[in-house]
Formats: sequence, structure tokens, C-alpha cells
Amino acid sequence: MRQLKNAIRGEVVRLTRTRLPLWTMVAAVACGGLLIGLVALTGPENATPPMPGLDTAAGVSGVLSLLGVALFAPALIGTVAITGEYRHRTVATTFLAVPKRGRVLVAKLIAYGGLGLAYGVVLTLSAVAGIYAGTSAHGIEPGLGLDAILGTTARYGAAAAIYMLLGVGIGAVARHQLLAIGITLGYFYFMENLMMILPGVNIVYPFLPGGATAALTGSTALLEMIAAEAGVIGPVVQAPLIGALVLLGYALASSVLAAAVSLRRDVA
Repeated sequence: MRQLKNAIRGEVVRLTRTRLPLWTMVAAVACGGLLIGLVALTGPENATPPMPGLDTAAGVSGVLSLLGVALFAPALIGTVAITGEYRHRTVATTFLAVPKRGRVLVAKLIAYGGLGLAYGVVLTLSAVAGIYAGTSAHGIEPGLGLDAILGTTARYGAAAAIYMLLGVGIGAVARHQLLAIGITLGYFYFMENLMMILPGVNIVYPFLPGGATAALTGSTALLEMIAAEAGVIGPVVQAPLIGALVLLGYALASSVLAAAVSLRRDVA
């Protein structure tokens, strides 16, 4: 236990001595406050296709559902951070200091999990600020109360932390940076959307990370919009608790796979 604590402390110190935490917080503000604030200020009713206004519950929920599009960011951060260690060979030094690679991976998951939680908090607070900036600029009251808005954005924040762990797992398995980035962006930007709209295939969507995120957050407005544009029936999502468990299951599975692979491969 003491050795694990030392490994965690080492990972936290190493992480905080880089610019990654700063850029992670910048990304959180960009994906939260700037994205949501821009849509809120321009008015969701002016989007293509038009969305309900922010003075309605559907309008606020629809704008907040855009946070789901930005969840690739923490996954990408985790992926790039881990593959960067392999690319620059710094992971070799870590393995020499802590020969038990499983312990190293656990320490990294805890350290990056903390960074993911910080990302989620900043994402939540900045998104709430974006909503209120938009409604104040238009002289209207948001269609949802502060408690409801905080509840929705907090669930997106929790999902963002889990996506960070998914990115760490993908990076640890792939190791090669360009390959890992391609897998992350290709899956979250292309494969999931494709599987959501393909008839017969979309029955599995509720059990994919995107479907689980929609279940956890309770925001399906964006999914329904994409399905309507594609001319298909929108996906059915599970209960929020099931969505959370599915997401955690993916994070756990990627971590176990990463541990199994790292134990069997040399650092090239």
C-alpha cells in the first residue's frame, strides 16, 4: 500500500510539473463556457435546424446536450498524455523506478482520474456561466432552474472524468500516438454516430459510451436531432444509473486491458 501511495504521489508530482493541467482547464472552459455561451448568445432558435429558445426547458436541455459532442476532448487528452510518455520514452524511467507495471498503471489512472474530475468541475461551472450569460444578454429567464442546470452539467462533468480514463486506457493499449489519436477520434466522431443511425445496428447504441452518456445525463435532444436529420427513429436510452454503470464498465475494461498489455510488452 505504501509503495502504491508513493507511485501515486510520483505521478501527481510529474503531472503537475507539466503544462497539461493548464491546457486541460483551458479545454474545459472552451468546451463548456465558450461553446455553450456562444450558442446561448446567438440563440438556439437561430441554429440549423432551429432549436427551442432558452426560455423553455427543452431549449436549455438542447443547448446543454452539446456538451456531449465535446466529451472527446478529455478522452483525447488522456490518450495523448499516455502515448506521449511512450513517444518520449519517459515511461521507461517510471517502470525502472516502479518495476510493477500494474501498480504504475493504477497510479496513472488515479492521477488522471483526478485531472478528469477537475476538468469536469470546470466544464460544469463554465457551462452554467455560458447559459446565464446568454439568457442575461437576451433579457430572459432560463427555462430550467439553477438546480436542474447544475444537475445536468454535473453529470456531464462526471462523464468527462470517465472519458479521461477511457483515453488513458486507449493510449496505454495502442502506445503509438497517431494510432491512438486516430482510434479515439475515429470512434467518437464517426463510428458511434454511424452505429446510432444504422437500422438494426442501432439497437446496441444504448450500451455504447455515447448511449450510456445520454442515459447518464438524461439529455437526448442532440441525438434525436441527428436521428431526425438521418430519417431514422431516435435511439432508446437506458436509466441514468445503468448509463453510469456502463460508462464505468468501459473505463474498467480499458484499464484491465491496458494493464494486461503493458505487462506483456517491452517499452520499445
